[in-house]
Amino acid sequence: MSISLNNLDETKATVVSTINIAAAIKNAREAVGYSIDDLAVTCGLVVSEIQDVESGADADPAKLKRIAAALQLPITELLPE
Repeated sequence: MSISLNNLDETKATVVSTINIAAAIKNAREAVGYSIDDLAVTCGLVVSEIQDVESGADADPAKLKRIAAALQLPITELLPE
């Protein structure tokens, strides 16, 4: 089966706002007292990658998992309900 616009059930599709994710990550980072530099070192990303995630420009799932692990949070804590 292939996915096309013709067989995509829009009622089941979920869009996750990168702005909400960005805000959740920034809030979680600040809550534990990390600077962007601290978080970058802890999760193995570079500062610009953290900045892109926190600005909503990047929501790469692999990066989000690394950030969640560095903040000792389940990934679901960073995603909107």
